[in-house]
Amino acid sequence: MAQSDRSLEALGLAGVPALDPLSYPGSLVSEPGLLHDSEYLALRPSADRVGDWKLESDAAFSLDDYLAGIDQPLVGERHPVVAIGSNASPGQLRHKLSRLGLPVVVPISPLRIAGLNIGVSAHISPAGYVAISPYANPRTSCDVYITWFDSAQLEAVDATEYPEYRRILIASSDYPMDLPSAERVDVAYLYVNTNGVLTDPDGSPMIGGEQRELLTRLLARSAKLNSMFGSAQEWVERAGSSAELRAEGLSTFREENWILCQDEFLAREPEEAQMDLVYGN
Repeated sequence: MAQSDRSLEALGLAGVPALDPLSYPGSLVSEPGLLHDSEYLALRPSADRVGDWKLESDAAFSLDDYLAGIDQPLVGERHPVVAIGSNASPGQLRHKLSRLGLPVVVPISPLRIAGLNIGVSAHISPAGYVAISPYANPRTSCDVYITWFDSAQLEAVDATEYPEYRRILIASSDYPMDLPSAERVDVAYLYVNTNGVLTDPDGSPMIGGEQRELLTRLLARSAKLNSMFGSAQEWVERAGSSAELRAEGLSTFREENWILCQDEFLAREPEEAQMDLVYGN
């Protein structure tokens, strides 16, 4: 079942934004697959349950067959998490999980979700970049990703997100979530920023972009941020090495009145009860 040409390096998916902040959100996948150690194994989406999707390299094997063969939890035993930003980057996921000694085994798929759009987080990450974050917008849909974590992986990713993000449970009854196969995900977790998202000068949610360009835009809008950081390169270097500067940056966002709170999301308490994971698995 090995796919010698499916290494992250060969596919251009090996970058780690935590180590190269201006590359945020990293290289993202274009097709469903399984991140397994240093490979990304392509999957063929179908109307079957995700665990029954076939490996492109060997249609005799389903995703669940493969997971069972390497003694890892099946899809129905995992937690679906909507991935926005670097949590959809195989290189970043490999970095997060491997340094904690956890299995680097994560199914990933593109996902179309309605009722959300992608804005800019109202905080500066420990790596120094300004991440993207979802905000509620009933009039829009957007293309994101979904990952399936086992319980230990979910706990580890939580630790990298808190306290700036809260994990909430969303349902397709409120936010329809469709896989490339047109199958619908019933429920999934979503990380939302506890501070909110940044706004443009007209008060509408700011739309992200390439990290260097985004930071340059923010610097141009604020004399204080410019005096703190000067350039995009200096921003990530200085912010990445100073928790005090990161906190001062957040305070500046507030002083400039750039933050749109996400009360609709923050009113939701995280739900830890057993979920009907995907299609009743």
